[in-house]
Amino acid sequence: MTDQRTVAVTGAAGFIGSRVVSELQQAHPDWTITALDNFYLGDVREIGDVTVEHVDVRDRDRLEEALDGADIVMHLAAVSGVDDCEENQDLAYEVNVQGTNNVAWFCRKTGAALVFPYSMAVLGDPVEFPITVDHRRDPMNWYGRTKLLSERAIETFAEGEFPAHLFLKSNLYGEHEIDGQTVSKGTVINFFVGRARDGEPLTVYEPGDQARNYVHVVDVARAYVRSAERLVDQLDAGETGVEKYEIASQEDPGITTVAEIVRDIAAEEIDFEPDIELLENPRDETLVSEFEVDTTRAREALGWSVEYSVEDSIRELLQT
Repeated sequence: MTDQRTVAVTGAAGFIGSRVVSELQQAHPDWTITALDNFYLGDVREIGDVTVEHVDVRDRDRLEEALDGADIVMHLAAVSGVDDCEENQDLAYEVNVQGTNNVAWFCRKTGAALVFPYSMAVLGDPVEFPITVDHRRDPMNWYGRTKLLSERAIETFAEGEFPAHLFLKSNLYGEHEIDGQTVSKGTVINFFVGRARDGEPLTVYEPGDQARNYVHVVDVARAYVRSAERLVDQLDAGETGVEKYEIASQEDPGITTVAEIVRDIAAEEIDFEPDIELLENPRDETLVSEFEVDTTRAREALGWSVEYSVEDSIRELLQT
């Protein structure tokens, strides 16, 4: 695919967004990339030859000016931490709901395609497995609710006007480098690795067997690049409306199991075997003991599959 295209990425200074820009540059050096962020948490400023512009998705006029000419918008900007969203509910609403509506309204007016991740947080406690995008929605926190509001809004905006891919994404882990800068985030696996590096115990909230599905940040970025490639074809064909995909791995260990993996690899790699401490759980969170996800849609329609594993990635993190 060599046709010239313009892709805009919001949240481009962040954990996922910066990797997406880098993967797009490698896969499609002929494409023009616009990178936007308000630098709320993201601290990447340059990605190859692309400078990240300071643009806040809440400012619709400035946003539309920055997005002008985009064929595809990858809308990755969000207040994504559960605690951050609970403590700053107005901000989460303004960014995650109003900001997403601003992006979707731009796409509706211009016909630009849209990529949007909406998180497993929309599900609450899953009641059947494997999980698919058809699972009922029952979010347990404000973060999940803001993502659900955006999912429904995009369905309405896109109908008859532009193609959109919505991604039900599992828990992230790993880190990556942008021009020599390590980009990471305090996800649970990264948190455990950091505790082990610092010689601290690994703290696990009760009951300890609660499971999550884990997917590496680079694998997620690769999925979004495949999405953009499919959206180019859909734009050329005049297709509109929403397609939904599951982005996950086949690894869904309980949290204590994850801590044990980190403990055992730390003993091998850094000669330190951290204790595992079980603590009272202060959160109202999903407590299922399995988290299998069916990724058939992404595999068949996007040609995507995971390349990273939890154990190999933990080992690599502890070796650096």
